[in-house]
Amino acid sequence: MTMAPLAKHIDITAFDAIDRNALPEDGGPDFNRLIFERSPYLLQHASNPVDWHPWGDRAFIRARSEDKPIFLSIGYSTCHWCHVMAHESFADPAVAAVLARDFVAIKVDREERPDVDAAYMTACQMMTGSGGWPLTVLLTPDRRPFFAATYLPRESRGGLPGLIALLEQVAVLWRTQRPLLLDVGERTSAAILDLEQHRGAPTALDDRSLRQALSIWRDTFDTRHAGFGGAPKFPTPHALSLLWRLGERLKTPDAAQMAGATLLAIRRGGIYDQIGFGLHRYAVDASWTVPHFEKMLYDQALFILAALDGFQATGDPAFAAMARDTVEYLLRDLHTDRGAFCCGEDADSEGVEGTFYLWTPEQVRAALPRELAELACRAYGIGSEGNFEGKNIPTHAVTPAELAVIYGVTEEELVRQLEQARRALLAHRAGRTRPHRDDKVLTGWNGLAAGAVARAGALLGEPEWIAAAAETFAFLQTALVDQHGRLQRSWRRGTAAIPGFAEDYAWLTWGLTELHQARQETKALEQALRWNEEALRLFADGEGDLWECGLDAEAVLGRGRTTVDGAMPAAGSVLALNLLRLGDLTGIERLPAAGERLLRTRLGRLGSHPEAHAQLLIALDYALGPRQQVVVSVTATPSQADGFLHELRRRFLPRALILVTDGADEALDRLTTLTVGRRAREGHPCAWLCSGQSCQLPATNAGELGRQLETMSGRFTPATPRETPATGGE
Repeated sequence: MTMAPLAKHIDITAFDAIDRNALPEDGGPDFNRLIFERSPYLLQHASNPVDWHPWGDRAFIRARSEDKPIFLSIGYSTCHWCHVMAHESFADPAVAAVLARDFVAIKVDREERPDVDAAYMTACQMMTGSGGWPLTVLLTPDRRPFFAATYLPRESRGGLPGLIALLEQVAVLWRTQRPLLLDVGERTSAAILDLEQHRGAPTALDDRSLRQALSIWRDTFDTRHAGFGGAPKFPTPHALSLLWRLGERLKTPDAAQMAGATLLAIRRGGIYDQIGFGLHRYAVDASWTVPHFEKMLYDQALFILAALDGFQATGDPAFAAMARDTVEYLLRDLHTDRGAFCCGEDADSEGVEGTFYLWTPEQVRAALPRELAELACRAYGIGSEGNFEGKNIPTHAVTPAELAVIYGVTEEELVRQLEQARRALLAHRAGRTRPHRDDKVLTGWNGLAAGAVARAGALLGEPEWIAAAAETFAFLQTALVDQHGRLQRSWRRGTAAIPGFAEDYAWLTWGLTELHQARQETKALEQALRWNEEALRLFADGEGDLWECGLDAEAVLGRGRTTVDGAMPAAGSVLALNLLRLGDLTGIERLPAAGERLLRTRLGRLGSHPEAHAQLLIALDYALGPRQQVVVSVTATPSQADGFLHELRRRFLPRALILVTDGADEALDRLTTLTVGRRAREGHPCAWLCSGQSCQLPATNAGELGRQLETMSGRFTPATPRETPATGGE
């Protein structure tokens, strides 16, 4: 996987100091139009000689007036192959000249415009059978795609056509055989519209698709390295979260074993940053050793959730530790001074992929005393031959227990020494040139990340994490809401832009629900209900399903309807779970009814790949129940609920929800029917365990509540004792 060195990345922060009012509308001799954008990815291309346009009417009007096709390039700022193509082609005056002569060029940040990306990625997959980034698409002036590819080199090599030769050939076809290109564009656009309009027959809510997905994962599980299939391997943590649920529901230990083994293999491998923590995007090999080094916000959040599920399901502190480590990375390296989270970090630094993360034995010895250097090299597998282009990606090569025997110390002492070494290596690494950090804030990704941090804070007894999550949600609901109350997609450097998509509304609602469960503040539940209603208003299609784009937003080739999970789970699957949970929390019957209708509609489209819809199946598992609501009534301070909360949080209860009331919260009583009439008895706190239409007698202590949980359903058994307290709350 040798990569050619790239030109040093442009320091996009310097662009923020430029007086854009002093520039002509086309950017001037040193900059193209992208200089007026805020996206880090677009700014990375603002000094290209290519005459770039951002996505917008102006580009298409120009294409029509000049009778030229569109050259559309889609990527994101932390994408390695986007950098390669930029260095090889978009920085080249010869490529720029061909584009200027025969095309109108548009550059799109896929993270800001998932609608544009999804439409043309679908086109690429239809035309080529695959997809990826950078995405290269040629369009007619009315936005219809007639050619699509991913990375293209400047000159033909390795079976890939050269970009210049391709552009020149297409330019000739545009002049001489245009009806052929127009026909391809027409048919492709029609196929995309047909695909989003297609509906399977509504399906009954039963566990057949859950069992089918489990069967597929059994067949594809890598018994040697864990994970599924061969190289490359993607973590897909939401699939692991589903496997924990399938193990609990179906009483099949192998489902939980596959989930646990995969999480542990990832945490031990090079795909996880052993020195600074955090998950890299994917592994290029089957053994999780060599990663694609970029780090994305959503991967961290989903990994935290899967690890927390594992901790509750097994009581194994190793899962709690991996959640803790990943939260530490989020709050240290992706958290902004505004309280929000950045999108991610690049794979490249100093023009080469992975440089920031690699070590030689000599570098370790320069950073540590001799004894600690020897320990670190042995523990992390750092040797003279290396495991990546002569250098080393740290892995957990030897377990602490094995090292303790080798060094003749207790495992506790060995772990202490290794942590000392790790921290010293982290401090030493901080002196290196860091990869570029994409510092824009995306609403949906932040809703997911903050919700994961809130859940981790509640389960692992870290109230400051819950406070950090609350700060994120406060920022999102002020800085990313326009004057009309419309949620925006993206924020950077004081400016919010682009009407939010279904993904943004769904994950913001989900995250606020998690914040409510962690902190039990009525305001969070109230906000979750508000954004959920807005999501239904903007995205519901009137037939039980929903669109990706709002009724007030631009439709690219349609309003989009994504059902398959990508790196981010499908928005409709998240919304289905939101409807079910909010209905259970409030007693508003139309909410779970809408959630079940959405589930039935989308389950009809699973086809032969239910495993590609893990988030939808998580919502199905919730819908199938049994579902519990626990109302805890206190008389004085919220801390009176701590014993009950600990009893609940130490168990794996993926379909249970909690409400804490002090009897005087009128706002809560207006939001939910569950708390009405439920008051503490004779000055003592108590808890009501409800499922369906029935409730147990109030439990007056945590032990009694635990026994009720066990009696109500044989599924709910306490986890084994753990090392980390889970007191939750503040």
